[in-house]
Amino acid sequence: MAKPIDVNDGNFDQTLKENSLVLVDFWAEWCGPCRMVAPVMEELASEYQGKVTVAKLDVDANPKTAMKYRVMSIPTIILFKNGEPAEVLVGAQPKRNFEARLQKHVPAAAQN
Repeated sequence: MAKPIDVNDGNFDQTLKENSLVLVDFWAEWCGPCRMVAPVMEELASEYQGKVTVAKLDVDANPKTAMKYRVMSIPTIILFKNGEPAEVLVGAQPKRNFEARLQKHVPAAAQN
């Protein structure tokens, strides 16, 4: 069962280069809505294993990357496709909202 990977200011760009689709959860320990989204990110990491890399970036510990992508509210979840932001969701949302965004970018044959 895959889990989200932890990324930081030092390895963020490399993670984007090595994976064509990366779903990044910008979060912080003290953020209640972030804790609500965490189990959803774990489920997505498992369900989309091999198709989408799910990552978590702690904005308190990694402000450079958060500022680069203009993350003003958390949780902010950004789907990067080929290193560029393709989809942005802000705030705690139901799993189906994340899946709908992912399915626009995951080839149909790879979704199951």
